[in-house]
Amino acid sequence: MLLQIQDGSLSAGSQTLLSHFHFEIRGREKIALIGSNGAGKTTFLRLLAGELSLDRDDKRTSKGLVTSRRITVGFLNQQPFTDLSITVEDLLLSACPCKDPFDRARFDWEQEYDRIFTGFGLKKEDKKKRLEQFSGGEQTKIALIHLLLQKPDLLLLDEPTNHLDLETVEWLETYLRTCDSAAVIVSHDRFFLDQVVDTVYELSHHTLTRYAGNYTAHRAQKEKNRRLQEKAYTRQAEEIQRLEQLIERFKHKPKKAAFARSRKKILERMPRVEKPAAQDAHRFTDAITPKISGPKWVWQAEHLQIGYDQVLTELSLRIRRGQKIGIIGPNGAGKTAFLKTVAGCLPPLKGACSLGERVELAYYDQMTAGVTSEKTVADHFHDCFPALTEKEVRSRLGAFLFPGKDASKRVKDLSGGERSRLVLAELFESGPNFFLLDEPTNHMDLPARETLESAFQAYTGTLLFVSHDRYFLRQAAQSLLIFEEDSVHYYPFGYEHYVARCRDQKSFKDPAARIRAEEQALVLGLRSVPRAEHHRLQEISTEQAYEEWRFQAVLEPLSKIRLELEHWEEAKDPLREWEDDLFCKERMQEKEALNQRYTACCLAFYDLWLEFHPESSL
Repeated sequence: MLLQIQDGSLSAGSQTLLSHFHFEIRGREKIALIGSNGAGKTTFLRLLAGELSLDRDDKRTSKGLVTSRRITVGFLNQQPFTDLSITVEDLLLSACPCKDPFDRARFDWEQEYDRIFTGFGLKKEDKKKRLEQFSGGEQTKIALIHLLLQKPDLLLLDEPTNHLDLETVEWLETYLRTCDSAAVIVSHDRFFLDQVVDTVYELSHHTLTRYAGNYTAHRAQKEKNRRLQEKAYTRQAEEIQRLEQLIERFKHKPKKAAFARSRKKILERMPRVEKPAAQDAHRFTDAITPKISGPKWVWQAEHLQIGYDQVLTELSLRIRRGQKIGIIGPNGAGKTAFLKTVAGCLPPLKGACSLGERVELAYYDQMTAGVTSEKTVADHFHDCFPALTEKEVRSRLGAFLFPGKDASKRVKDLSGGERSRLVLAELFESGPNFFLLDEPTNHMDLPARETLESAFQAYTGTLLFVSHDRYFLRQAAQSLLIFEEDSVHYYPFGYEHYVARCRDQKSFKDPAARIRAEEQALVLGLRSVPRAEHHRLQEISTEQAYEEWRFQAVLEPLSKIRLELEHWEEAKDPLREWEDDLFCKERMQEKEALNQRYTACCLAFYDLWLEFHPESSL
């Protein structure tokens, strides 16, 4: 046990944040501290850092906060530096335990220093700059580097991924998973927490609750606990009602008065089950079905060039009914331009694209979410869909987190995230079969994001969206469209599958790990069975289609080389080979080259076979 708090209480001014709570850090445990804004997460980190103390409690029998030994603590807060005039090198070298520049330990430390510094995307020459010459995001990186180099027993990180680019965040995830320090992390990046932490503490209603596992495991366990509590509360309410009816029925009857008094005592002594708190997010349990199912092929493009004044990228693509495709890639690669082209807001520079028949399209971007009105939310929504009853309007709005009084707010007084929810509620109610969305979770809090994730998981239509929220991508996207500087790749699996494959350096370098958008039609073709053959074939799964596509990419060159070897054998001229030594030597060199190519293809096939069938061997 590295650190433990027993029966502690914590206040900020006159406000009690936590009352009689327990907390512990076991060994190298990586812990997420989550809770709503203002719940006291940063204050709790300051307690662990030693900047604050537990409230005095004369009745407490335990020692409060105890550690297994004298531990070192590193605290990354949201304002890391007070003196910005020093250079980065002076700051980082101050963390070096060895002052002799020629000592071996100093050399090893500087190697680690360079590895972490460049891992955060900074250049070695940046060491000579003063802190004031860096942006806020770069200063956060430097503060984190300084902290990691000290290698404290306990890392306290308050929003460590703020201002970090995706590549740096992924590097930090890998580093934290493998470092020897324990960590307590406050972050709104749910995917980051899933990759790093193995325990979650939730700070809510002045209590601290521990959950085993990462963020996703915590959400599942919390929902399970809520359902169990709801059932227990309902059963107890029914039992209370039954006892009250018995008491009321028999209390005035002399022969049953004792029985009524005993029931009353049972009722008074019964420990009450608390009513479960309302869910922060709404869970859509029923399928959300478009009004019209639409065609098999929703959208098609052939050698489509997209862009504004100049071409950003070119692609050929077919989107099938029911696909849920997430779009990822660096800024400026053409993601938004592609969505606008699909929506018909931006004409193609060259090539052809077309929507299928009976496609009803809904397009959402940040401009769409700028709706404003003097009307209340309920009135505005009802005007958009006058056929709905008042009860149906309230039900639809409640599903998108506008319950009760929130539906009576004026639209113009809503926050950015609330307006986004209102627009999305309108789009869902319109029943489109093809959704296009550009950064739908911007400005949304966690309950709103989880509500939207649930809605898109329940949605049975076609979905195409751009997002930088990796957790949202994982929850909503079944396949990916990867935009790069000069090309677009289609990846037929979800974001988590893609991340796992990228971690394998061999797969990351292997171009077969991703499919060019032009070749996506091959995979879809493998999954599509001709109508005439339905009597003897079934549609194969995406996993099977991907495996066949990968093997096809290896078997085609293998078959080609076999054919070349057969042609070589058929082209033999025994008389000339006996007469011309030079010709014979050239022929043997040619065959040796073919054999080498054939061997390489066979090894590639073997490696691929082991990748898909690791339990087998040839």
